[in-house]
Amino acid sequence: MKIKLLFLLIILVLPPTTEGKEPTRVACIGNSITYGYGLKNRSEECYPAVLGIMLGENYTVENFGISARTLLNKGDHPYMQEKLFTEARAFRPDIVIIKLGTNDTKPHNWKYGKEFRKDLSALIDSFRCEGNPRIYLCYPATVYGTKWGINDSTIVHGVIPAIKKTARRKKVKIIDLHTPTSGMPENFPDRVHPNANGARILAQTVYQAITSEKKR
Repeated sequence: MKIKLLFLLIILVLPPTTEGKEPTRVACIGNSITYGYGLKNRSEECYPAVLGIMLGENYTVENFGISARTLLNKGDHPYMQEKLFTEARAFRPDIVIIKLGTNDTKPHNWKYGKEFRKDLSALIDSFRCEGNPRIYLCYPATVYGTKWGINDSTIVHGVIPAIKKTARRKKVKIIDLHTPTSGMPENFPDRVHPNANGARILAQTVYQAITSEKKR
């Protein structure tokens, strides 16, 4: 009897194991940079894929990036009107990484820039309706030049301030992908999309944000 009681006490005081625990689900929301446009081996070199390797087997990272998409609902290709957006919500992520805003800087899109904060808030709320995920808003990566009408000036003076204000109001975290990608045009061959090394820098920055938050 004493042996049985001792065995029971040992079970009660031992920390729970992670065996059988569901992996933490991470949804990467974004445009062509998230999708991996221009990479030779997109499925392995895009930043969500690299992030998944960095995080390890306790995480499941899904890429919900779609090329040319805007955050703005009045933009030319609104992300929130895509089927993949519905799939991202159905994924019921524990962590949501939102990296949108680059395509919004095109002049014909940014004329609706005053609605950026409202639409970003709606995107955040849509994921909160499905649960209580940790949500991170990413500053867009640095853009070198004005290809496709995309420009870094609008990112710096328009998109980033809007993201910062929204993050404060909605009480979500920010991941700065602009600073780590500045001064490295060699990692952005077409001036907008990162090569494999650039994508790795994005993944590393997101990884650090996720894991440092977990340690607190």
